[in-house]
Amino acid sequence: MGFDARAARPQTGASDAAGLRDRWRAASLAGVWLRPGDWYHPAVDALVEAVGEDRCPAAAAQRLGSARGEAGVGMTEAMDDVACLFGALERPADPVVLRSLAIGWAQGYESLPMRSTVRDPASGLPSGEYLGERLRETYGAAVRQGAHAGDTHCLVVLDVALEDLDAWRRSARAATVGRTLDQVFGEGHPMAALSDGVFVVLCPRRDHTAQLAQTLRRVVEKNAAILGLAEVMRRPTRVWVETLPDSHPAAVSLLEQLAR
Repeated sequence: MGFDARAARPQTGASDAAGLRDRWRAASLAGVWLRPGDWYHPAVDALVEAVGEDRCPAAAAQRLGSARGEAGVGMTEAMDDVACLFGALERPADPVVLRSLAIGWAQGYESLPMRSTVRDPASGLPSGEYLGERLRETYGAAVRQGAHAGDTHCLVVLDVALEDLDAWRRSARAATVGRTLDQVFGEGHPMAALSDGVFVVLCPRRDHTAQLAQTLRRVVEKNAAILGLAEVMRRPTRVWVETLPDSHPAAVSLLEQLAR
C-alpha cells in the first residue's frame, strides 16, 4: 500500500475554523453586535476559512458585507464586527477585508426598497432633523435660564467631503468618522451626519472646545490612515467651531447651509 501524504496531515482545519468563528461571535456579541439572532450568515464561515488559511479574503468579505447591508445592519456595526474577527486572531484588521466589506455593504444597502431617514446607516449617526430637535431643546433651556444658546453651546463641524467617490468609499468613510466622533466626544453629545462627508456635534461652549476640535482632526486622519482610507478624506480635514445664531429657526437654517 502506498504512502498517502494527505492522510498524514493533521485534520484540524474544520475545528480550528469553528473555534475561530465561535471566538469571533462571542467577542462581537459582547461588544458591538446589537441582535444576537441575526449575526450568523454562511459568508461568516467563508471569511473565517479565508482569513484562517491566509487565502484572499476579498470575495468572502464582500459577500458578508452585502448580506449585512441587505439585512439593514449599519456600516459601523458591520465594520466593528469584522474587527472582532481580527481581534480573535490577535492581528490588526486587514484593509482588504474592510474595503471589500464596504463594497459589499454599499451594494446590499442600495438594494433595499425603503430606508429610514432617522439615522444614517453608514456612520450610525442621527440625521440633521434629529439634531434640529435637540437644538430646539437647547434654545428652550437657555431661555429658561435667562441665557443665550450661543453663549452656552456651539457646533463642532467636521468636513471630510470629496467629490466623485464610489458608494463603498463614502460608506467606509462615514463609518470611520462615526466611530471617531464617539471615540473623541463619547456619550452625551448630540451628533448628526448632515450630508455626504459633513458631520456636526452639539457641544457645551468651553475654553477647551477649540482644542477638542483639533484633536478630532488628528484622530480622524489617524484612523483613516490605519484603515487605508486616507485617500477618501479631504486633506487637510476641515474642522471648526461654529457659533449658534440667536434663534432656533436660524440654527436650523445654519444646519441646512452646512449640509450643502
